[in-house]
Amino acid sequence: MTQQTVVSPQDIRAYQAEHPKLRARDAADALGISEAQLVAARMGQGTTRIDAHPDRIIPAAEKLGEVMALTRVAACVHEKVGQYGNYHPGEHAAMTLTENIDLRIFPSHWVHAYAVETLSEQGVRRSLQVFDAAGDAVHKIHLRDGSNLDEWAGILADLAIEDQSETQQVEPRKPVEGAKSHPEKVDILRKEWARLTDTHQFLRLCAKLKMNRLGAYRIAGAPWVRRLEPQAADAMLQAVRDAGIEVMIFVGNRGCIQIHTGPIHKLHPMGPWQNVMDPGFNLHLRLDKVAEVWAVEKPTQRGPAVSVEAFDAEGGLIFQAFGVGKQGRDSRAEWGGIVAALPALAEVPA
Repeated sequence: MTQQTVVSPQDIRAYQAEHPKLRARDAADALGISEAQLVAARMGQGTTRIDAHPDRIIPAAEKLGEVMALTRVAACVHEKVGQYGNYHPGEHAAMTLTENIDLRIFPSHWVHAYAVETLSEQGVRRSLQVFDAAGDAVHKIHLRDGSNLDEWAGILADLAIEDQSETQQVEPRKPVEGAKSHPEKVDILRKEWARLTDTHQFLRLCAKLKMNRLGAYRIAGAPWVRRLEPQAADAMLQAVRDAGIEVMIFVGNRGCIQIHTGPIHKLHPMGPWQNVMDPGFNLHLRLDKVAEVWAVEKPTQRGPAVSVEAFDAEGGLIFQAFGVGKQGRDSRAEWGGIVAALPALAEVPA
């Protein structure tokens, strides 16, 4: 079935009843619909449509105390336990900055949202779920045993909107932009790359040259980039765990980027997935979806920023990982050693 398949809410609910253990995203894919349409089918039966703007949802989340924040792309799920707070609104970009919940939010992609209650073997699970115009998940906030349940009813009453229909209209999903580069501009790219003083300047440089991140990586060459074997993504996680250093791991979609800052303690591979299973941080990475991995260096005023970045076969960014330097405990040199030891791609395909 395609993304535009029409499935009635009754049929959606029947399918979920027949497959109660199937994850929502997988059930939606099986039905050929978006996840937002799947969630909306249970309107009035545990689902309430709510205001999707982050200026409403994030302050509500702050009232809930300890929760689990989830942001994902198709090949990677990033989960952090903590409390929302220190919210900085913005028309084009907003931020939540706490020790554990660290988000970059792009409000234009927060289009549909729901408060969801589902019955499980462990009891009622509650969450706030945000989707983009195509009905793909942007960000989810899952309540935990220690969350402030007394706030839940008030949040639903405050955020509920008039439209509570069990169908959800969505727009066609925009394709992932593949690598975009201009090899004739490679000398300009390298010259301007060497002049960077902050990592945030890099995307502006790409835009000026009408390239994107992956396109620039494919033509930049040494000393700025080194293409790695796809298995380097897993090797990096294992090396970070073994070294006990702190890293920053970014996973983001069009509407939200979520960041983990800290060590990695426990890895638990299962099938095609490599899983970080730490008490406050889980990462679920589909290793078989990793098509390209790059070691990247960008000059900054604080020294070189070295990253490992993984992309899928369509050119979509799966994750970025950076070393963390702190006063009195600078682990960037050790991170640089880990990255330098990762296996390079022996021969780049034409």
